Amino acid sequence: MKKLLLTILLTFSALSTSILAKNLKVVAAYGNKEKIFQEFTKETGIKVEFLDLSSGEVLSRIQAEGGKPSADIWFGGGIDSFIAAKDRNLLEKYESKEAKYVNPEYRDLDGYWSGVSLVLVGFMANNELLKEKKLPTPKVWKDLTNPLYKDEVMMANPAISGTNYAMVNGIIQGMGEKDAWSYFKGLNKNVPFLAKRGGEPPKKVAAGEFALAIIPMSGEFISMEGKYPVTTIYPEDMIPWVPAGMAIFKNAENLNEAKIFVDWALSKKGQEFIRDQDPRMMVRNDVEIPKSVKNIDKSKLIKIDVEALGKNREEILKKWNDQFGNKAQ
Repeated sequence: MKKLLLTILLTFSALSTSILAKNLKVVAAYGNKEKIFQEFTKETGIKVEFLDLSSGEVLSRIQAEGGKPSADIWFGGGIDSFIAAKDRNLLEKYESKEAKYVNPEYRDLDGYWSGVSLVLVGFMANNELLKEKKLPTPKVWKDLTNPLYKDEVMMANPAISGTNYAMVNGIIQGMGEKDAWSYFKGLNKNVPFLAKRGGEPPKKVAAGEFALAIIPMSGEFISMEGKYPVTTIYPEDMIPWVPAGMAIFKNAENLNEAKIFVDWALSKKGQEFIRDQDPRMMVRNDVEIPKSVKNIDKSKLIKIDVEALGKNREEILKKWNDQFGNKAQ
């Protein structure tokens, strides 16, 4: 009888644990995301399932699904897609208690999305290829249009990669519409094809397939300097940038867990942990800039209208596709 009672109690306990188990589904585009989610689970007990998708892919997928989300949280990727998602009523409003510590420039004042960190855009050069082919090291954006670099410059498709869309929009805001599109025509002559993911160009340059790439200047890629014959370069004339976003999907299945994640990711402790996994400038004012990115000349950051990143997205991408859409791999 005692044995039967013990078996019943153990079975009931296991069922209760299963019922009470907390889960969170995330679509993510962030360096070292596995360790970030492991730490969140360690601190909260909430298990994370994630799918690696760039911001453009997320937006396309959720629109194709008629607004029904396949995940609870969207973590990482260019903010332009988050702004577009907000405009399409695809996000859940949530004003975290930690939002007051985030610079208003890096979050939605209506509470639909927040930046997590800042992604700056720069160059990566393969030192051995530059030497072998007697190519100069680029210093400013115009350098990438040098005919010497024909078929040597890699970049991702801005319709898919939030980082590369940030570059395109940032250049437009920095140079002005006319000069920017003239610049893109020159750049296009040196780009053999557009990569499908933002992380692909730096990996191809590190592998020696191309001499140069336009890349997100995050710790994940800056750290390649110690493993491969590459150099990462902040442009000396102007640096495009974009907040890497975070939002809760509307009709999220695990809404409470999603809110807990947002609070954690914007907390000082969470921000510091995320920063240490993929060194970047974080959105909280009280979180120190990591040493690996401290050589930034902040005066070179383009003065951008963040809202314009989302509002002008479709128009810019249509024009880009009309002119350079045949560059797909």
